[in-house]
Amino acid sequence: MRILFIATGDIALPSFRRLLAEGKTPIALVTQPDKPVGRHQVLMPPLIKTEALAAGIPVFQPETIGDCAEELAALGPEVAVVMAYGQILRKNILTLPSSAIINLHASLLPRFRGAACIQAAIDAGDPETGITAMHVVRELDAGDIILKRSIPIHPEETGGSLHDRLADLAAEVLVETLELLGSGNATRTVQDPALVSYIPKLERGDGRIDWNQSAAAIERRIRAYDPWPGTFTGAIEGATEKRLKIFPPTRPLDLDLAPGALEIADGRLLVGCADGALELFQVQPDGGKRMSAADYLRGRKPEKFV
Repeated sequence: MRILFIATGDIALPSFRRLLAEGKTPIALVTQPDKPVGRHQVLMPPLIKTEALAAGIPVFQPETIGDCAEELAALGPEVAVVMAYGQILRKNILTLPSSAIINLHASLLPRFRGAACIQAAIDAGDPETGITAMHVVRELDAGDIILKRSIPIHPEETGGSLHDRLADLAAEVLVETLELLGSGNATRTVQDPALVSYIPKLERGDGRIDWNQSAAAIERRIRAYDPWPGTFTGAIEGATEKRLKIFPPTRPLDLDLAPGALEIADGRLLVGCADGALELFQVQPDGGKRMSAADYLRGRKPEKFV
């Protein structure tokens, strides 16, 4: 089977490596252009590009994937596998493979179509999530489903830990999907439009904590948004508001405090929420290093969080 792999995010690495390990080496990789990183804006390649080149696989990095449609068509792909690529695929790409173009999506579709599906599952308090293999169509994550596999969401799960577990699951789902396609036994299940939900791409500012939510909801969000986009609050010190990053774990408490009000005692930092309070353990002041709440309180005197 001549497989074209289209991916950028690290969540696709276990699937890519699984193909190499099983001798199903892709005929080419399409990934995003190298991006400037850090203070000096040094161009850094996606890790999957580095691994592809090391395996002798041709790599395409178009600004717009449709720009290299003719070159990709000349390779004669039978199946295209898409995962965390980051571009909309136009008709000239969707019609490239002779057999199928499939996407591995990190949710149990039709729940959580869109970019931030991993964070959304934790944030919503879902008991499980998973990987969906589907046919790719022009509408976002709307193609017919080939198969789904689920995993439980652990009580202390973070966005980072769930990302890694789903990446490993995706490799298993990909192998099974390719076997179904190869044998002609792949089924197609239309997504139920009544069950569709969307989650947009997250930006850094989305991590600001709203203390007018319940302690349980805030605790989930802090876990869901770790490591990206991270969560933070404004810490009022005198007449100044200073940014304070918050890290998991945190602990909801049955305590009556006004939203954003603080209770500080014996090195413990408790914050009032709409329902209950939240104890913080790890924080990072703006311009400082990550530290325990106790160390933070030794050098700061926050009055409230906003």
